[in-house]
This record gives sequence, C-alpha cells and structure tokens, in this order.
Amino acid sequence: MSNQTAVSQNTSTTIPEASTGGTMMPLLDVRDLSVSFVQYTGGLQMRFLTVITSLSLTVRPGEILAVVGSSGSGKSLLAHAILGILPNNARISGTMLYVNEDLTPERQMSLRGREIALVPQSVNFLDPLMRVGFQVRSAAHGSEAAKAQRRVFDRYHLADQVKGLFPFQLSGGMARRVLVATATISDARLVIADEPTPGLHPAVVKETLNHLRELADEDRAVMLITHDIEAALTIADRIAVFYAGTTVEIALVADFTDNGEALRHPYSKALWRALAKNEFVATPGAQPSPDALPPGCLFQPNCKIATPECASVRPKERELRGGMVRCIHAA
Repeated sequence: MSNQTAVSQNTSTTIPEASTGGTMMPLLDVRDLSVSFVQYTGGLQMRFLTVITSLSLTVRPGEILAVVGSSGSGKSLLAHAILGILPNNARISGTMLYVNEDLTPERQMSLRGREIALVPQSVNFLDPLMRVGFQVRSAAHGSEAAKAQRRVFDRYHLADQVKGLFPFQLSGGMARRVLVATATISDARLVIADEPTPGLHPAVVKETLNHLRELADEDRAVMLITHDIEAALTIADRIAVFYAGTTVEIALVADFTDNGEALRHPYSKALWRALAKNEFVATPGAQPSPDALPPGCLFQPNCKIATPECASVRPKERELRGGMVRCIHAA
C-alpha cells in the first residue's frame, strides 16, 4: 500500500459542458488536485512543498487533450499522479475519477498498463534486463501478440532484429520509439503520452502524432503532454495550459489563431505570441518556484494587465466562451 494520501471519492461530480468539450461523460476527471512532497530542512524540520495546486481537467473518449506549459508547471507530475507512481513522500488531495469511480491506489495498480497506458518521458522506464521485443509483446492482449509487435515495429521503423536487443543496446531515438510502441499496442482506453517525440526523425514524429489521433478516433482518450504547441494543434481537440502547477486555461484548438484574441488567459496569449510564426515576443520574468509562489494569481507578477486585486485573490476556474479560465479580468 502506497503511503500517498488517498484522493477523495466524489461520484456525483457535475461536469460542465465547457470543461469536457461536450456532454459525454469524461473517461478521466481530475478536480482540485493538489500534490505536495514532504521535505526535511535543517534541524529535521518537516515542510510540505506544493507542486500542483487546485488543478482540474477532463478527458473524454474520442478526444486528444494536449497539456502545454513550461518546464516545472506540473505536466509530468499530473501523469504520475493519475497512474499512482509518485514517490512515497507525495501527498495528494482532491478528486481523480476514472469512468466516474475513484482512482484509489489499488485501482491505479489494476488499471496501470492495461486500461491506462503511459508513454513516459524517460527511456529509463524500459526494463534493462528484458529484451525489448518481449516488453512490447507483454503490453499486447490476445493470442496475436507477436504479429501485433511486428506491425507496430514496422510502423515505427524498427527493424525485426531490434526485438532481440536489450535497452542499453538501443539509441535514444530507438528507445523512445519502443516506448511509444509499447503504449500504443495495448488496448488501453486512456493513453498518456508524456513528451513522446523529442529526438525522433520528423517522419517518425508525424507517424507518432498520427497514431495518437487514430487511437482517439477509435474512441479512446489521449492526453498529450508536450512543449510543442504547434505539433499539438495539428492533432488535438482541446489544449490545457499549465502554469506553476495549475490549469490557467482550457481552450479549443480553434481558439489558437490570428493574434490569440480568442484565448482567455494572459499567459495563454503570451505562449501563443511567443511562437516564431507569430510575434516571437518573450514574456518578462519567470515561472515561480513551488517554494516561492506569490499570493493571489500565480501569473500576476509577470502579467501586463494585473491589478492590486490580482495580488490578493487566487482566481477560481470559471467557464467562459466555451472554455475554462482562471483570470478575474478575462472576458
């Protein structure tokens, strides 16, 4: 039994249409999730470092939700919280529901690798003592695992002899393709892809993204964690923007257009305008560290439209123009 604090059960959660992008019940529903880590300072004084605060999102069957934001904004930690693979010093509060049932540690263990598959960011997730062909086949179901492994190897340009290699014999790009193959070969209803494409050849990047889109079109749910907003926009249905450990906006892909006037949060607009194809303008300041979060709105120290009220009030999420936003000035 993990010593993580169990998330609270709430099977009567009401899901607003703007948060799901539709009226279908979400496959995954995360509400007011907070994640802290127990640390000990000098003199063995215990403190809690909060890295995720009041984070909410949903993913429904048939869609790709892309999660974007700078490094340290909580994207990978969210994936690990969903799967129940956080370190033992993690403490969790809030609600995580899968098919409207609480994701307890016991349920996470039973679903992990079966109904919920992860494409991890680190190639160290591969078992160093197991040949990669067996690792991929073990994720497949049914009597056709060997054929499924050959098909997915062909798809990701992995030669047949790769199946007999150990992870240390693979290049970084090959190892990442094996991770993608392992997750996508399964019958998982929810696929969480954590930065699946860095270091891959452009053709393989395109194939990987297209495969994730195919999985969603097969009525599975996909959460794509990425720094590449432009790539996400080619396949995703909605975009969740993270900042300093929380969701500041969830928007339709169609909102990322022109000068970003359809977006709701100042940080989302800044991300969009920072792209090379747009204004290529950097936002002054930096994302605050978890041990130095500002009072009020987390973005207010760097926000051009901040007012005194922004420094005292932590904005709650609210529906706005078919999306979600945390900003008292958004209209």
